[in-house]
Amino acid sequence: MTPILELRNGTKDYRGVPAVKDVTFDLMPGEVHALLGENGAGKSTLTKMLAGVVQPSSGEVLVDGQETVLPTPADALARGIAMVYQETSLVPSLTVAQNLYLTDNKSFHRLRGIYIAGQQFLQSLNFHVDPTALVSSLGAGQKQMVEIARAVHHNARVIIFDEPTATLTPEEKHQFFSLVERLRQRGVSIIFISHALEEALQISDRITVMRDGQHVTTDVTSNFDRESIVRAMVGRSLSSELYGGHGDRPVRKPGKKVLSVQNLSMNNIVRNTSFSVFAGQITGVFGLIGSGRTEAAKVVAGVLKRDFFHGGDVRLNGRSVRYRVPRPAVRDGIIYVTEDRKQEGFFETMSIAENIHLGAIAGGQTSSSTISMREMRDVADEWIKALSVRAINGDARVIELSGGNQQKVVVAKALVQRPKLVIFDEPTRGVDVGAIAEIHELINKLADEGIAVMVISSYLPEVLHLSDRILVCRQGRIVEEFEGGNADQETIMYAAVH
Repeated sequence: MTPILELRNGTKDYRGVPAVKDVTFDLMPGEVHALLGENGAGKSTLTKMLAGVVQPSSGEVLVDGQETVLPTPADALARGIAMVYQETSLVPSLTVAQNLYLTDNKSFHRLRGIYIAGQQFLQSLNFHVDPTALVSSLGAGQKQMVEIARAVHHNARVIIFDEPTATLTPEEKHQFFSLVERLRQRGVSIIFISHALEEALQISDRITVMRDGQHVTTDVTSNFDRESIVRAMVGRSLSSELYGGHGDRPVRKPGKKVLSVQNLSMNNIVRNTSFSVFAGQITGVFGLIGSGRTEAAKVVAGVLKRDFFHGGDVRLNGRSVRYRVPRPAVRDGIIYVTEDRKQEGFFETMSIAENIHLGAIAGGQTSSSTISMREMRDVADEWIKALSVRAINGDARVIELSGGNQQKVVVAKALVQRPKLVIFDEPTRGVDVGAIAEIHELINKLADEGIAVMVISSYLPEVLHLSDRILVCRQGRIVEEFEGGNADQETIMYAAVH
């Protein structure tokens, strides 16, 4: 059978350094082909060559066995190749329906017509999104659904999904997997990039593993298991108990109460919620998307404002505080590490060094009115080494990095500020298994040094693995509290949904 899409001996160089080197990859008609590897392995670069986003430095792209040049994504789409990006590519100022019909010049300005058609189309996919809503008002999970719907709407023969489930709830993931199966039955070919290895094993026909920009192995899925994939990805064996709970580590005892929140309220999203965070402990916060967990953290950090009347009380080290912007919170030692790194986490056209140095300035770690380039590079090199950021050097622009390495820059920019309380919101979303272990080690080190740490996550194994205390959020309130060593997935999930 002739592959519907193929890359032969593809190489892509950036500044003379290959992101992908001499890789051959093919996709068969009606196949789900999983593409796996650590952050920086070259997965996104490879698929962008297939989708016309970047041009190969050498090698060739074939569509239906014929050598083809795809100079732009529009040319790829004309050949039936669509890509759903890890970071949203929607137009925030337009509605959901307008984004779906953006390339349809005849229908785009007929709002009533596209709203009705959009409603019917989204319902056919079992996606619960209002077609009249502005994209800027949607959460990360709903934006991802619109991205997926837009690719399906184009009737593409090939759809490339780059981390499509990273922001979806368990129910939404189930709907997505059902959609993939329906697309496969219609003969659509799918490339599936994911760091969730169980998902790749569940839905794919074949798996390709890349490492350091090179092809490692390709085989039918039945010949893989989690351990063999991890070994191929990182070049060594990692414990299969990455999320295996505390193991031999005892639950840390609470130190001084750093944060006390009483009856916090905000726009009916956060509803009279109360909780405390202690020094030298990791406080995990679990809740489904829409439970108010992120909004409560943003109020504490000054990113969002709580209700002016009856908004509750926030105390930092016993002192009542009300932050209307993040700057005074940062000065007081509260750092919020965002879940949306692209929109809120960094300046993408600036270098790694510049981003980290801006964090130092925000945290008051530098008093000089002039910028010392040597000092900036020295600080950046220190954090690049500490967090194992894969980059040519500190002068590399953040936009040139893989998603996981961008996340490490966001973390470095936060920690350079010497915080007393760090709030991590989905710290390992879109991060590979090797980097997950590194970030977890860093979070544990912060708690061991006596810093108060909050970890917000919708991935239960991560919450159980890291947390000394676990708070469960539902409908804008903290409804349950567990000691980390005494909790299990079933009990926490029950509290989150009932």
